[in-house]
Amino acid sequence: MAAIRRIFIANRGEIAVRIIRTCRALGIETVIGVSEADRQSLGARIADRAICIGPAPALASYLNVGAVVVAAKGARCDAVHPGYGFLSENRALAEACAKNGLVFIGPTPDNLAAVGDKLTARGHAQAAGVPLTPGGPAATIAEAHDIAGRTGFPLLIKAVAGGGGKGMKRVDRREDLASQFDLAVSEAASAFGDGRVYLERYVSVGRHVEVQIISDGATVLHAGERDCSVQRRYQKLVEEAPAPNLPSASRKNLLQAAVDFARSISYRSLGTVEFLVDVERQEFYFLEMNARIQVEHPVTEAITGLDLVALQIAIAAGEKLSLRQDDIVLSGHAIECRVNAEDPRNGFMPSPGRVSLAWFPSMPGLRTDTHIESGAFVPPYYDSMMAKLIAWGPTRGEAITIMRRALDVCRIEGVRTNVDLHRAIMADEGFAAGGVDTNYLASLAARAANTETAA
Repeated sequence: MAAIRRIFIANRGEIAVRIIRTCRALGIETVIGVSEADRQSLGARIADRAICIGPAPALASYLNVGAVVVAAKGARCDAVHPGYGFLSENRALAEACAKNGLVFIGPTPDNLAAVGDKLTARGHAQAAGVPLTPGGPAATIAEAHDIAGRTGFPLLIKAVAGGGGKGMKRVDRREDLASQFDLAVSEAASAFGDGRVYLERYVSVGRHVEVQIISDGATVLHAGERDCSVQRRYQKLVEEAPAPNLPSASRKNLLQAAVDFARSISYRSLGTVEFLVDVERQEFYFLEMNARIQVEHPVTEAITGLDLVALQIAIAAGEKLSLRQDDIVLSGHAIECRVNAEDPRNGFMPSPGRVSLAWFPSMPGLRTDTHIESGAFVPPYYDSMMAKLIAWGPTRGEAITIMRRALDVCRIEGVRTNVDLHRAIMADEGFAAGGVDTNYLASLAARAANTETAA
């Protein structure tokens, strides 16, 4: 395969800036596709060239496969990097790239088909001997009742094509199953154009742990695991690596399961295999595989010293991995906080607008990935993430201390942010102890509310 000399970046925000940084280090030219709302963005200004691919709404720009391919070909790019979100796991884009002589910097269309449909992915996991949460697909309410009889209550109804909590319903009682089933099907059809759902046993005390996979299609490696249990409505807020207080046997088995799954589908590229760890049963279950670079990839880079984007590009160019599993050595601990333009005190309402001041400290052990600077505009059309603060320390305690200092001195004015919430998390004894479950953030909010009421 010919060398990649010019990459079209089909994304925006901090991930676009992140990709440009690695491309510059590799001597690769970058062309970024921007919507009309992002013409003056940092990514548009630091790329070698920026091309407007459509109006502000994502459907007319960042989600427009045809516009992306036409722009990439017109700019004589060799490859397309989709980042995360938007078209990053879109099989149509991968196929369109192949038809137009463009390298898709991501997995193969067959890989995307294998993991893009959750039922198909579950089938592959089962074939690979990877543990699955008890449950199964249901096309009718009668089938849903039959599965519920085996899993018991509470249970979750999930959209087959879903993500981010859309089309997902928790059902605690049998008498609520029919109404929630109909609602989940309706929401799934509306959000994804696919009303298929499946049911799973609800894990009351669970941790969200994921494994970073690096594979050239023949050699499959892992780069350790990340804990992403600090979530709000299935949206991650804080991530860390390695997962704290995870029993060594569970860690070993979970890492092997991720490698087994990726190998079973001949996966090629970066990818993340996600698991739900049942704390009470001391078991883990396959959730899904994300066939792209993850938002939280910097914590893995921090503890391994790897440049995951560079590896992703090399694999897409047809290079074979020169790494062996023993070459990936984990060092220290890393924590990432996602800084969003939203108001936690007002139901996490998005807070678009002009950023009058943005200042992030430069300090040992801290990395900041951002596209925001003083004077930047946060548009209302996209995800509200403004920056990621990544703290690394020789120990988890030292990483928390570095993050606390960074959060205390960073300044963002003009829009509301969740920085105060991150400060509360980093100061919380429960988080400091390590190993929180997915109920943690709601519990923290409840405790804060009780404290305010008592005061």
